[in-house]
Amino acid sequence: MEAGQPLAVVEAMKMENILRAEKAGVVKAANFAAGDSLAVDAAILEFE
Repeated sequence: MEAGQPLAVVEAMKMENILRAEKAGVVKAANFAAGDSLAVDAAILEFE
């Protein structure tokens, strides 16, 4: 991924929040699927 690249869109209270990369790197795992409900403290993405 490159700095500034959108990684995921999280919808909360009818608003969409785009999670963007702060710096270049590699995504190790995405711990979600489209439409999942996530807990407040859930790890959404893991990086190498």
